[in-house]
Parts: sequence; C-alpha cells; structure tokens
Amino acid sequence: MKKVLHHCLLIFCIGCLPASPALADELRIAVASNFTNTIKHLAAQFEQQSGHSITLIFGSTGKHYAQIKNGAPFDLFFAADARRPRLLDQEGIAVNGSRFTYAIGKLVLWSPQPGLVDPEGKVLSQQSFHHLAAANPKLAPYGKAAQQVLQQKKLWSELRGKIVRGENIGQTYQFVKSGNAELGFVAYSQIKSPDQVTEGSLWNIPQSLYTPIKQQVVALKESPAALAFLSFVKSSEGQTIIRSFGYGTT
Repeated sequence: MKKVLHHCLLIFCIGCLPASPALADELRIAVASNFTNTIKHLAAQFEQQSGHSITLIFGSTGKHYAQIKNGAPFDLFFAADARRPRLLDQEGIAVNGSRFTYAIGKLVLWSPQPGLVDPEGKVLSQQSFHHLAAANPKLAPYGKAAQQVLQQKKLWSELRGKIVRGENIGQTYQFVKSGNAELGFVAYSQIKSPDQVTEGSLWNIPQSLYTPIKQQVVALKESPAALAFLSFVKSSEGQTIIRSFGYGTT
C-alpha cells in the first residue's frame, strides 16, 4: 500500500512541475537591418514571457527574399517593404493569411556632426561634403526611398559620384557613424532609441518625397511559437515598443 501511495504521490508531483524546456521552440527569424534594435527588444520580452528562444538573422530584404526562395530555414520574415512578403504569398511559400504591416518606416538624412545637416536638407544641394551614404536601392527599400528623395530634389544624377552604397541600411548607418561618409540616408529607428540619445544633426524627410515604407512580416512555417510571436507583435505591448523606436504603426 505504501508503494502504491508513493507512486501516486510521485506522479502528482511530476504533474505539478513547470513545462520542460524541451517543449519550448526555437524560432529563426530573418529581419531587415533597419529593424535590428526594435526586434531585439521585442524578442527579449517574448522570450521572457513565453519560454521560447529566438535566433535573429539580419540583412537586406532583397537578400533574405532570395535566400527564402532557395529554401533557407526561416520561420518568420520581417521585411522592410511590402513587395517581397506579397510575392512570397503569391508564390505559395508563405503561410496563408499571416502577412500584415508591422511598422511604417521613416527615412532621415543624418550626420553625427552637429550642425552639418540643416532641418530642410539644403546641405544636399550645397554639397559641402565628400561622401553621402545610401543603401543599395536594388536590395534595400530604404535605399530605394533615398533614391526617390534625390530624384524629387533633382539631385540624383548630380550626387551619384559621391554616394557610398551600403548593402543594407545597417551597413549604411555604419558608414556614417564611423565617419567614412559625413552624412547619409538612414532609418529614423537607427538613431531613435528609448534608452539612448544619438548626437548629431538630421533632416526629418517629408514622407511626400518617397513612397511610404510599409514594412510587412510573413510566416514561413505554421508553428505555434511563430504565430504566438506574431500575436505579440500585434499586441498593444508590441506596438508600443515599435513606436518607441520611431516607427509609425497601422
């Protein structure tokens, strides 16, 4: 009788234990470079609340799209545009119904040098600089937006010889931050952070000068952890984090 009672008590105690870490999933998420700081905060909060783990892979939207088409094992894709997620939807690669706009990106002209960039961007026409950083417009939506701004200002042909091209907006930001380019077109989120102040000067570019940067996410695998993370991003907590890094939300 004692053995039976001991056995029942053991089963009861095991049932009361928290879920095993083995039940937690690991997510591999492809992320556009501009969203680096923001998604690190989102991932940390989600990991703490859910017990799942997240591996983040950063790069240009164009390169991530090509990798996904070639079978890269990502669970989610946070793009810097709406076109590539839409294509993955149309091509039957994405999970049906998972695509949505998670943030509206903002482009700024920034320099770590105080006073170099004026609030109206006249520095571009004055050309008192040697190098201007911008992301590759063929790979990075922020690079395409930068090209549109220069075309609207009738400066694209004139300044092409001074442009230092980053493969993605992360590399573009590093060109400016390191001083390899005196100024550059970067994502506002790269210099807007709730826990630090970025020095320098900037032109907050009117969104009438470039096509709105609607950043969309899509699920590539229908796993409970992936869908749970998307729900967290949509939640009021997730949207508050996104806005705190300078993005617009829908």
